[in-house]
Amino acid sequence: VSTQSTGSSGINAEYGKQGVSSKPRKLRIDSSEPRTTIRMSSQKLTAEEEVLLNDFSKSVPRSTSILFHLNALFVSATPIWLFWRIQQLELDTYGIMFAIVTLVSTFLMSLAYKNVKYSLKHKIAQKRHAGVTAEVMQQVADASSDMKKTVKKEKDDRVLFKKTEVADLEATHFSIFYNNALFLFLVIILSFYVLKNFSSGANYLGSSVTSACIVAFLSTGSN
Repeated sequence: VSTQSTGSSGINAEYGKQGVSSKPRKLRIDSSEPRTTIRMSSQKLTAEEEVLLNDFSKSVPRSTSILFHLNALFVSATPIWLFWRIQQLELDTYGIMFAIVTLVSTFLMSLAYKNVKYSLKHKIAQKRHAGVTAEVMQQVADASSDMKKTVKKEKDDRVLFKKTEVADLEATHFSIFYNNALFLFLVIILSFYVLKNFSSGANYLGSSVTSACIVAFLSTGSN
């Protein structure tokens, strides 16, 4: 009995020493999986959030960008005909200057298109909100019975999409018209009145580049 008690006490003492001397284990939490989950969930945006992000972004779709550059190239090349036919600037002599001025003016006019469209889009959307809402509600009312059961969230999404589409289209066309008219007006004023005493080459260079710079500068003030 004494031997068994001695042995059991030795075992207890050994376990007691191990318990005292052993260091507590650190609890490790693997946070890689939750982070991955959060990252994946943040990439999933609703259709409404995507529309709102596009509204607050100055970037334009590829088709709109092509439209802007083509219109900017056309209106920037228009003074070439004016100075070629009236001021008698030969294309073979001033061809390089024509090309450089046209490219610079095209870049500035494209920038002005984007800036004016961005500022007008929100104003047009606010003015068209009531009309677009009434149109969408009428379309839902005229639809089938399944469409009539459309929840309010889906109706709001349709109104938002339609309003954004209408505002984007109107802002794009008005931006092109406004900037083109302003550019050509400035070219005529500068070339026939302000710079009329300069040489034909200096007149073309000054009137075209100055007009494009003024249009681009005024577009930044409209934001």
